[in-house]
Amino acid sequence: MITEIAPAPERVRAAPARSGRRRRAWDEVPRWQIYLPLTVYLLFTLIPFYWILLFALRPAGSTSLVPWPMTFEHFEKVWTERAFGTYFTNSVYVGLATLVLTTVVALAGGYALARFDFRLKRGFMLALLCSQFVPGALLLVPLFQIFAKLSMINSLGSVIIAETVFQLPLSMILISGFIRNVPYSLEEAAWVDGCNRFTAFRIVVLPLLRPGLIAVGSFAFVHAWNHFLFALMFLSDQSKQTIPVGLNTLMSADSVDLGALAAGGIVAAVPVVIVFAFIQKWLITGFSAGAVKG
Repeated sequence: MITEIAPAPERVRAAPARSGRRRRAWDEVPRWQIYLPLTVYLLFTLIPFYWILLFALRPAGSTSLVPWPMTFEHFEKVWTERAFGTYFTNSVYVGLATLVLTTVVALAGGYALARFDFRLKRGFMLALLCSQFVPGALLLVPLFQIFAKLSMINSLGSVIIAETVFQLPLSMILISGFIRNVPYSLEEAAWVDGCNRFTAFRIVVLPLLRPGLIAVGSFAFVHAWNHFLFALMFLSDQSKQTIPVGLNTLMSADSVDLGALAAGGIVAAVPVVIVFAFIQKWLITGFSAGAVKG
C-alpha cells in the first residue's frame, strides 16, 4: 500500500547571538600556516598536468623541460591517424544520452522516494546504497549475455544502458534528498489553484531542482565519458569505440608513444574541465543539498 508522506511541521530556530568583540579562530591563525599547505597541494596537483602538456607540445625526441619550440604534431596525429575525432564523437553521444536517461529516470524515482511511503521502502533504499559497493566488473558477464540476446553487442546503445543502470542508484538517492528539501506546502498551494500533481511538479518543484539536476547530470556525464570497462567489453568495432578505449590503443606491449598519449589525454580532459568550469557553483550546491536528509 502506497501512502503519501505528510509534511513535517516547520521548526523555528533562534539564531545564535554573535559577538562583534570576539575574534574568530580564522583571524587568529597566521596566514602562512594556511597558504603554505595550499601552495604545496597546488604544486602537487599542477605538476602532473604540466608534465602532460610538456610531452604533448614539445617535439618528438626532445628532452627540454620547456615546450619550446612548440608543436601540435602530436594532436594532429591522434586526431587524424588515430581516429580520435571518431572516438570524441562517440564519447559525446554516449555521455549526453547517459545524462538525459539518468536524469529523467532518477527524477521520477527520486520523487517517489521523497513524497510517498510504501512497503519495503527502507529495504529498497538499503538495496540502492548496497549496490554502490558492487564493482562494475561483476556486471560484465550478465550484461554481456543480456545484450547478446538483444543483439545489442557492438552498439553504442548497450554502453548507454549499462552506464545509465550503473549511475541510477546514487542519482536517485541524491534527487530524493534534494526533493525533500523543497517545501511540501508549495505543491499543496498549486493543487488548491487547480493544478494536478504532474503540473504542480513541473511548474513549482522542477525549477527549484535545477542545482540537483545539474549535479546528477554532470556526474553521470563525466562517469560515462571516462568509463573504460563497458566500452571495451561491449564495443568491438573501432568506429564505435570511445575515448578511453582510444587512449588504450596508443599503448602497446613493445612501446608507448608518450607524445601522442599526452595529446590524447588532453583531448579527453579539456571538455570535462570546460563543463565543470561553467557548472561548479550549481554542482557544489546540488551535491550539498542532496546529501542533507530532509
